[in-house]
Amino acid sequence: MKLKFWCFMLMVALLPSVNAQVTGKTKPPKHKTTIRKKFIDPANMDISVNPGDDFFEYANGTWIKNNPIPDNENRWGSFAVLRHENTQKLLRLLEEVSRQSVTAPKGSIEQRVGDLYASGMDSLAIERLGYSHIKPDLERIGKIKDLNGLINELAFERVNGIVVLLFGLEAVQDDKNVSKYILRLSQGGISLPDRAYYLQNDKRSKSVTDALKTFIITIFRLNGCSADEAAKNAGIVYNLEVALAKAQLSRVAMRDPNVIYNKFLVADFVKVTPHLNWTALLPMFHAPGQDSILVSQPSFFKATDSLLAVTPVENWKILLKWGILRGASPALSSPFAQAYLAYKNVLTGEKTQLPHNERVSHTIDEVLGQLLGQLYVKKYFSPAARQYAVMLVNNIKIALGDRIKRLDWMCPETKEQALKKIRAITLKIGYPDKWETYDGVIIKRDDYVGNIRSLLKWRYNFNISLLGKPVDKTRWGITPQTVNAYYSETNNEIVFPAAMLQFPFFDLQADDAVNYGGIGGIIGHEIIHGFDDKGRRYDANGDLRNWWTKSDADKFKIRANQLVMQYNNLTVLDTLHVNGKLTLGENIADLGGLSIAYEAFLKTKQSRSAKVIDGFTPNQRFFLSWAQTWRSSERPEATAQNILKDPHSPDKHRTNATLTNISAWYKAFNIKPGDKLYKKPEDRTRIW
Repeated sequence: MKLKFWCFMLMVALLPSVNAQVTGKTKPPKHKTTIRKKFIDPANMDISVNPGDDFFEYANGTWIKNNPIPDNENRWGSFAVLRHENTQKLLRLLEEVSRQSVTAPKGSIEQRVGDLYASGMDSLAIERLGYSHIKPDLERIGKIKDLNGLINELAFERVNGIVVLLFGLEAVQDDKNVSKYILRLSQGGISLPDRAYYLQNDKRSKSVTDALKTFIITIFRLNGCSADEAAKNAGIVYNLEVALAKAQLSRVAMRDPNVIYNKFLVADFVKVTPHLNWTALLPMFHAPGQDSILVSQPSFFKATDSLLAVTPVENWKILLKWGILRGASPALSSPFAQAYLAYKNVLTGEKTQLPHNERVSHTIDEVLGQLLGQLYVKKYFSPAARQYAVMLVNNIKIALGDRIKRLDWMCPETKEQALKKIRAITLKIGYPDKWETYDGVIIKRDDYVGNIRSLLKWRYNFNISLLGKPVDKTRWGITPQTVNAYYSETNNEIVFPAAMLQFPFFDLQADDAVNYGGIGGIIGHEIIHGFDDKGRRYDANGDLRNWWTKSDADKFKIRANQLVMQYNNLTVLDTLHVNGKLTLGENIADLGGLSIAYEAFLKTKQSRSAKVIDGFTPNQRFFLSWAQTWRSSERPEATAQNILKDPHSPDKHRTNATLTNISAWYKAFNIKPGDKLYKKPEDRTRIW
């Protein structure tokens, strides 16, 4: 779950765990159809490639060749196509409801969603306004006289829905007492996606930092600065961001939840950051009365406090102005948006912007998603899809339990705790039972920027209002129309929105091999996140607690390190390799998830048949469906960025590398010694 704020364009029901039994009959409800769909289409494959040399290319090569990346995208494949199709559905809904909203009752779903879309589609007003709507922010920052004024501004921005550059502050579940909410501070302060860009001197990193500097200069010039002043401002901003990047923890270090779990008494943390008096600050952030606080990276806050003491206030004012300008630039008039696009072109390779209506749709999904979600679910979601998905999840949970019982490296004591955790996993499919209402937010048909600010202000204050209240485990971290899924360690739950239950991941008309290899593999992936290098540290209740024997934990680490080494050796771009430590959790989830999905598939009637469909056996269709799930191509610039910040391996590698460790795949496609992907049985990694 990731909450995004104003910067960079803001770019189901709680079901009880069902103790379903695997019957071997998992056919979906029958529907009339006139043309049989090819769920595994040979026309998308490149059968000239030996599957044992490059299974990803064998399964997807022709589709990738015939589907180049659109200019306004940095990657294109199964997820991107489905997201695009989903956006078109949302646009049809938004167009319809924007017409209805003129006469809809004030405060209704139709009025608020429709008027927000109408306000965002008034592109003439956006051009006319230029950057006038953020001038009050820039003027307010300009009046800051001292460090106290600077700190007051940070609080003002945060509670009013404006991005705060220096740090994150939010209410979260206490990892070691998940029944309670606690305030958490986290590192921030940089514009680029990862600290590594500022710390590395290679050609690729330098091209990105040069693009950032150009972006800063251009934006300040558009704000009325002279060329010399804009260049000076860019130097100040960049140097401050370098200092903040040096103070940040790496993404690999932060994979250990114990490293980022640091609980302080507020009074004690004030001693760590003497220039940031949290006793006085927290009421300003609308969080009074807190005796304790979680700090994800104490060393970052200590370094930032020192920077506050030695850096002139005028320099901080420039950084804050940059934060306002940077965050708003994609939604400002054309010159600002074009400057942002030029920067993004170097960062991700995208050549053009998405159409205006799609950008507005994405923003509405971000800030008013649960109102839009109610309209989406009503029109597009099938209850039968939910029923089938529940059955899949429970079959896959049973398969994982069976595999754990057979593990030869885990002792009975740890197995008992693992099985308890599996039984406790909660499932959310489709949409929430209880929707967010956005109480108090007034949406105006003629004030897009004001609407967005109001919604972001509501979101922050709603989040902070959770402090002191019982934890509500019915809440969702993503909207029903999101093409994604997640596992929550603190809730021990998996969440599959309505939008994920579509082809190529899932189809009610598809055979079991396709559904188990597609959405089944993803379901397994999310379940295994509860048992990856991070998730395994949380118990059945969701508390961060060591429930492993030392011997079993050591054996797990040995197996996990085999995956680290395997992925470290995978070359992505020229000298770039996959970061095996950063991607470890996702790689474990891929391997374990596909393994348990396959074991669940073996209990279906289809798996025991020899029936060939479109030229492929049931087992072959299972693995081809998995490969089809990750079908994609990506711009080199985006790949280079993702290697630094994305905990997922590139799609080609997560397809091929996972399969090399699954013996059933070798048998299904007759993979032999001499094939490039072949691994000896004793070299294949198995964890779950």
